[in-house]
Amino acid sequence: MADFVIAGIMRAGAYSPNHIGNDAAIFNATAEQLRKRGCTVNIYSEDQFINGKVKERIIINMCREQKSIHLLQKLEDEGCIVINSGYGIENCTRERMTRLLIANNIPYPDSIMVNTNEAVIDELKKAKINNCWIKRGDFHAMHKEDVSYVRHAEEAQEVLQEYFYRGIHRAVINRHLVGDLIKFYGMTDSPFFYWFYPFDEGHSKYGLEAINGKSKGIDFDIEYLKNICHKAAEVLDVKVYGGDCIVSPDGSIRIIDFNDWPSFAPCRNEAAPFLAKCILNAIKAKQNQLNEKK
Repeated sequence: MADFVIAGIMRAGAYSPNHIGNDAAIFNATAEQLRKRGCTVNIYSEDQFINGKVKERIIINMCREQKSIHLLQKLEDEGCIVINSGYGIENCTRERMTRLLIANNIPYPDSIMVNTNEAVIDELKKAKINNCWIKRGDFHAMHKEDVSYVRHAEEAQEVLQEYFYRGIHRAVINRHLVGDLIKFYGMTDSPFFYWFYPFDEGHSKYGLEAINGKSKGIDFDIEYLKNICHKAAEVLDVKVYGGDCIVSPDGSIRIIDFNDWPSFAPCRNEAAPFLAKCILNAIKAKQNQLNEKK
């Protein structure tokens, strides 16, 4: 039996738009599975964490506050075991994620990264990008307006200007991909992997799944999907992950979003035992690494 004392830090409600209950449910289910395996798991809020209430040296978390992420990184540098890593959480912010996935040849939409106060109409027209998605590049989405679908370059310019007025200085523009939208959940070093069509199942955060609409059931290679997701997790340095991809009419797959520790809402009960095992394996592996350095 495990004998670890673990701090579990919940995600602040501002970073769980329309999913506060789901995020809390998977985190609590995972903590309970860890307790069944002999661990002590003490639950904290992000505010408590930021205010110095956490003393445990093993931390599992769903943090998204910038202060929390920087504190996680500091603790990790000091030898604490942190899952997901604060560096990994930061890597899942839009511009960092885009640069890392493209640099590592992970299938991803054609993208342009811009300042929100710059002119982009000519660049978009030159790239032949009409329908596209504009996403805040500096941090995780907190509001529906942080992810915007537009139909032409002039509309894109207007949305960027709105972002600038809202104090968002960087944005990523992704070419819109036609095809079946798929949502996936997984974790590293684990056989667990779950995917589904979110629009068909009525699963939505902001209602944007309606843009691609009902799936057509395009054939695709599930093993290839798993492989690119696992590779993306490795590149971004996250153990627990989820995201979205598009299956194009020719069966090709491209990741369009990748998140650290999502809600696992449609597969929570199935995922929780695997999450506990993944976390325990990661703790033991990290302890071995730290012991080897001594």
